[in-house]
Amino acid sequence: MEALAIPFLLLVGSLLALQAAANVQLSAAMGSPFGASTLQLGIGAALLLAAAAAAGSLGAFGTLDEAEPWALIGGLGSAVYITAGIVLFPRLGALVAVGLFIAGQTIASLLLDGFGWLGVARDAPGAAALLGATAVALGTWLIVRAQAGAGALEEAARGRAGWIALAIVAGAALPVQGAINARLDTELDAAIAVGAFSFLVATAAMSLALGGILTAGAARPQVAPLAGVPWWGWLGGLCGATYVTAVFLLIPEIGAAPVVALTVAGQQLASVAVDRYGLLRLPRRRISRRRIAGVAVLLAGVALMNLS
Repeated sequence: MEALAIPFLLLVGSLLALQAAANVQLSAAMGSPFGASTLQLGIGAALLLAAAAAAGSLGAFGTLDEAEPWALIGGLGSAVYITAGIVLFPRLGALVAVGLFIAGQTIASLLLDGFGWLGVARDAPGAAALLGATAVALGTWLIVRAQAGAGALEEAARGRAGWIALAIVAGAALPVQGAINARLDTELDAAIAVGAFSFLVATAAMSLALGGILTAGAARPQVAPLAGVPWWGWLGGLCGATYVTAVFLLIPEIGAAPVVALTVAGQQLASVAVDRYGLLRLPRRRISRRRIAGVAVLLAGVALMNLS
């Protein structure tokens, strides 16, 4: 693995913490999580379209009809992941839901590498990779247990198998999205244009979801309160665009499992800082020894997966 890929992916993973905090700000201002997610994805799409225009790669859109149909739906992964968060956070709790998302990401990335699905180069995981994946899962479980408590985990598991399955599938959607977008990039050879198209698909999917809940009687998103959103509250689209583009560019280079492990590690490190110091207008939380141990185990798992 190239040395620069490790710190870069840790940084990319940490951006997910900022994206989540930004989405909280937009959601609170608009009074609509679906409206905030649609806006966030739309901003990401606009930024990537502008970057593609500056790079002169918008012409790649003209060759989309030559790509395999399944290579065009990668953007649905972002819509599935965001929608699942909206649905599951109030039902399972944020920490339990995120822990299950990470489990889904880890499982899907190992399957993509091990079986060479969706155009990913086949690389059967060795003993170190499997041990590392186990450590990532254990570290995640320790983090969730430390923050949410054993009672929350037991409650989530009791009679909620369907919601748990949805969380795992939603987590798995992220590396699958990365693999699909990587395949589209090999056909178009225009990375920024691929990222822009992925976000356009995600925005369209979230717009349909928003239209559906409005038709069902949900309150309309508010626009006027957006004036009070802090400047960093508008960075969610940029963070998401950076994450999606980096993931599909690096999966062909180093494999799905290492990419997912490193971004998860970056997310956890950033979340510790956010909780410890109450950053991004989120409440300050005590960092327990059990949570520190969980982060240490997770990082050890990441190291093992990247040494294999």
